[in-house]
Amino acid sequence: MNAAVIVAAGRGTRMGINKVLAPLCGVPVIVRTARAFCESGLFDGGVVVVCSQEDMEAMRAVLADVPVAAIVPGGSDRQQSVWLGIQACDPSADILAIHDGARPLVTRAVIESTIESARLYGSGVAAVPLKDTVKRVDGQGCVVETPERERLRAVQTPQTFSAALIRDAHARFAQSEHRATDDATLAEWMGHTVRLTAGDPENIKLTTPEDMLLATQVIRRRSGLSGEESTMRIGHGYDVHRLVENRALILCGVHVPYTLGLLGHSDADVALHALMDALLGAAALGDIGRHFPDTDPAYAGADSGKLLDHVVALLDGKGYTVENVDITIICQRPKLKDYIETMRQNVAAHLHVDTDCVNVKATTTEKLGFEGEGLGISSHAVACIARKS
Repeated sequence: MNAAVIVAAGRGTRMGINKVLAPLCGVPVIVRTARAFCESGLFDGGVVVVCSQEDMEAMRAVLADVPVAAIVPGGSDRQQSVWLGIQACDPSADILAIHDGARPLVTRAVIESTIESARLYGSGVAAVPLKDTVKRVDGQGCVVETPERERLRAVQTPQTFSAALIRDAHARFAQSEHRATDDATLAEWMGHTVRLTAGDPENIKLTTPEDMLLATQVIRRRSGLSGEESTMRIGHGYDVHRLVENRALILCGVHVPYTLGLLGHSDADVALHALMDALLGAAALGDIGRHFPDTDPAYAGADSGKLLDHVVALLDGKGYTVENVDITIICQRPKLKDYIETMRQNVAAHLHVDTDCVNVKATTTEKLGFEGEGLGISSHAVACIARKS
């Protein structure tokens, strides 16, 4: 029985965001990685994903439709996280594959090769020849040795082992002061001769924004898309509602304390209405009046957040995912700066994107027009969507 551990417990500091949750051609990185294993047909013992405790909720959400066996919290470093993942695997598994969550371009052929090697030799670690000459230096940056490039390899993942071997290795060194940066090192410390298998130059680990650009091109090529074909679409939305007494003021799903609220058939969330129109427009799906007519009693007092969820589902059904959105709320009063961040988080949750992909801003009209006179609030929104690859 084969089982796998996908390690996604890092924070991606060099990327600026949690890289495994970042969208890659419209699909979160971790989803692409997990699917590569779950859909390979090679893991009858299941696939376990390890993530940081703070990302557990987000990870469960993005992997809701991926048949992973478990999602478990990681530890303080990679070695500890892998060990926790191994302990969550099916104990009947006799082969364990360990893979970086930030390597979404791994192929079935690479995975299968490591499994076959592990069955024959106890280990199978994906690796590729080096293209560059490597220098070993001293503490002052001076070259002390130039190893023969032909005898060097860049090690990737998956790193696959006899379950007994890698369990023993992790258990033995779990409390060691010496920390390994990969699992093969632990096997070497156990005295095991590690076997390398053919990796793939495209099986890159996403570490920098430049890596994301390269990965995008790989996915587009694998999908049969030329460099000139655009998968991006842009839409614009606009809405306005009157301010009246005895109504709640709801903007981007956030209740804003104020003496007046917006009048409308639904909850009159002018910002989300503009956003929905922008999303629908980008996908050529009409407008909110077509999908949620104000003559339909079913939408009386409706929560605009739930309507937005429906719009996102429509986009998903048509093969689109949200890349980023920009919302501008135009009102003289009340001041909204204290609510902007909560608005961004709320919108991001509905769109299933990182908050980095959502911008919300508020502006006045210097007391000009109906917004400036405090008679109403308007909103503009621009949305960028992309076809899934």
